[in-house]
Amino acid sequence: MSGPGGPFEPRRIAIIGAGIIGVSTAIWLQRQGHRVILIDKTGVAAGASQGNGGVLASASIIPVTVPGLLGKAPRMLLDADQPLFLKWGYLPRLLPWLMRYMAHANAADVNRIATALHGLTGDSLADHQALAAGTGAEGFIVPCPYRFLYRDRAAFEADRFGWSIRKAHGFVWDELEGDALRAVEPMLSPGIGFAASLDGHGMITDPEAYVRALADHALASGGELRIAAATDIVREEGRVTGVRAGGETIGCDAVVIACGAWSVPLAARLGLKVPLESERGYHLELWEPSMQLGAPVMVVSGKFVATPMQGRLRLAGIVEFGGLEAPASRPPLDLLMKGARQAFPGLTWRYAREWMGHRPAPSDSIPLIGPVPGAEGAYVGFGHHHVGMTAGPKTGRLLAQMISGQRPNLDVAPYAPLRFQ
Repeated sequence: MSGPGGPFEPRRIAIIGAGIIGVSTAIWLQRQGHRVILIDKTGVAAGASQGNGGVLASASIIPVTVPGLLGKAPRMLLDADQPLFLKWGYLPRLLPWLMRYMAHANAADVNRIATALHGLTGDSLADHQALAAGTGAEGFIVPCPYRFLYRDRAAFEADRFGWSIRKAHGFVWDELEGDALRAVEPMLSPGIGFAASLDGHGMITDPEAYVRALADHALASGGELRIAAATDIVREEGRVTGVRAGGETIGCDAVVIACGAWSVPLAARLGLKVPLESERGYHLELWEPSMQLGAPVMVVSGKFVATPMQGRLRLAGIVEFGGLEAPASRPPLDLLMKGARQAFPGLTWRYAREWMGHRPAPSDSIPLIGPVPGAEGAYVGFGHHHVGMTAGPKTGRLLAQMISGQRPNLDVAPYAPLRFQ
């Protein structure tokens, strides 16, 4: 086999993390001719890949840190009806990261972040279709619009900064009001009077089953799966030779760290310091709903997504800071339920299920993708914040290309793992 840099031999690649990033990387590496072993402390799709909103949200390139956030955040934290929560005892530990995070709440940084995210998300539907081709996961991908819902046109116009950035990146949308909006989404509240509807998006009708089907394909293609917590990367003369997991050393020629919010300690073992926090996210599933949406929607006022999935309507969103160890909080789930009743007042359901998980949030909102300098054979692919499912296949393909000595057709400098050093 050969790449632009010359011939290379197929290698055994250990991938730490069996979510959408890790599984995508495994499949693309196998298509390059490599052997893969997935290592995960819990199993396939056990984290955010299970609980995300299920939208292939190409247009979700605007970070949370928009101009004006610094002035709004304190009021939001003190208002139980706002989608921002904090476990106050965690604040001292959060503060250094938070100061770096909030420093990006300016127009120049938002534009820079949006450009970087668009490189990973812009072709998400096609990226997922290419990844799933020939696997049992194809049927979970549904092309569809993605609609951003507002109270009225004035509320949409107040959001013009973000929409101007989307327009600059080539996104176009239909504007739906009144009867035109009700014709496509009759279950919406009268309090929702405007939608920006973007075509060319998609959804995953069961994120956990989708990632499991992809993993099954990787395993059927000769891949391995080890359920164990990875604790260290073994190196000899500066080159990766194995992963310490479950009390043993798993031999490999290269390693990819792709375990989301749990990636930081392993990266630190390689000398990589990453300012990253868990942005705790929640979902609420309403099973056997009396009505169903025609496409996923973002209820902008509540900062939550509602996605029609197999047998249920999933509401996902909310931002909470409280670290990796604290249990789920009741108020974010209550707010999601309140948002559902307000947005879909005629909706009933048989029963509800709740979930909380961890989004890996770097202080600059841009994922880390690529080789770790000074640690030959070590790569990282984590920090995808709100776009892990959306950007998973592109990230996996980029990593497979890098590991195989090929040059990606995308400027990967914005994702450089060393940018925080």
